[in-house]
Amino acid sequence: VQLQASGGGLVQAGGSLRLSCAASGLTFSNYAMGWFRQATGKEREFVAAISGNGVSTFYRDDANGRFTISRDNAKNTVYLQMNSLKPEDTAVYYCAASLYYRRTPMSDYGYWAQGTQVTVSS
Repeated sequence: VQLQASGGGLVQAGGSLRLSCAASGLTFSNYAMGWFRQATGKEREFVAAISGNGVSTFYRDDANGRFTISRDNAKNTVYLQMNSLKPEDTAVYYCAASLYYRRTPMSDYGYWAQGTQVTVSS
């Protein structure tokens, strides 16, 4: 199983980025997918998750209304559209796969991508 995250970069506050995560080696639609982030000196935290069929999503409170998670099962890819970015969104972002939907603990995710850096300047 391999997950590969991409799309990070440097953006000004108020700007947008779209992260992508391509999966291989697993039956993608069988897995809920999540995005996490880790800022320097802080623990990794849950950001958003989407069910295997893409119908259901949920977010951390401060991402609601700004971030949108989606997936294309035909392309084995999950996305995180991030709008109205704030400096406090600066972190390394990780995607991960879980057999269970609506889980926030990292331990519930069995497969992880390498991170992609998102930096939001003020």
